[in-house]
Amino acid sequence: MLAELQSSIGNDVLVGLMQAAAAIALCAVVVALCAWQTVHVEREAAISMLRGLVQMILVGVVLAVLLHGSLLIGSVILFMMTIAAAVTASRRLKGMNGALLMCFWSIVAGAGTIIAVMLATRSLQPEISILVPVGSMIIANAMNACAQAIERFRAEIVAHTGHIEAALSLGAEPAVTVAPYLQSAVYASLLPRLDMMKSLGLVWIPGVMAGMVVSGASPVYAGIYQFIIVAMILASSGITSLVATTLMRSRAFSPAAQLLLRPADPAASSGPTA
Repeated sequence: MLAELQSSIGNDVLVGLMQAAAAIALCAVVVALCAWQTVHVEREAAISMLRGLVQMILVGVVLAVLLHGSLLIGSVILFMMTIAAAVTASRRLKGMNGALLMCFWSIVAGAGTIIAVMLATRSLQPEISILVPVGSMIIANAMNACAQAIERFRAEIVAHTGHIEAALSLGAEPAVTVAPYLQSAVYASLLPRLDMMKSLGLVWIPGVMAGMVVSGASPVYAGIYQFIIVAMILASSGITSLVATTLMRSRAFSPAAQLLLRPADPAASSGPTA
């Protein structure tokens, strides 16, 4: 393993760093154009690019060391990724108690279930060099779906506080009053994945398929396997969104069926007026 790590730090790494510098320079030009139009993203762009480069280098080092690790090691890596994904998604719900755990269990329910099914059906091999990259894609998409669903759900509830409270005052169940907004949030979170599935092979050829073809696999099999991965991404995103919005719905009301999520400015509510 040490020899593999040492061999990875050579000419290829230096070439990669030079290519990364060129990519950063191109991004800097775009940031400068944004600043010219008074869209200031300089600081965030610089931090994001630095973090992204450092994180990917560290991931490469870890994978070089653990390339032939066991299923247990791969599972630990994916578990740590899930925690990081939950922390990232929970930032969309600042101020809500239990947001981190809610996002964690939602991502576990979606990504964890799908990865387990893929392993059980041998659609995903337990080798760490395959398990971690594919698993990370599923977790990342589950994280995005979770963040999009809860953000949309919260925005819908806050925007329709008046309507919801009017329905509650007439005796409607809390789940019924927010059902249209839950449906809207789940659909919004799945729309990017549905579009990704529709455009598969027409607008973009994903990296997994390209890598398999380059490594000598049958192009037809590579295409089928890529479809399987995208389908599993869609499935995990759907489970995550449903679980996240359902858990959030239970936290949106008090035990006495009072709405807890409210707009910062009461006048911003779009509820019915007299």
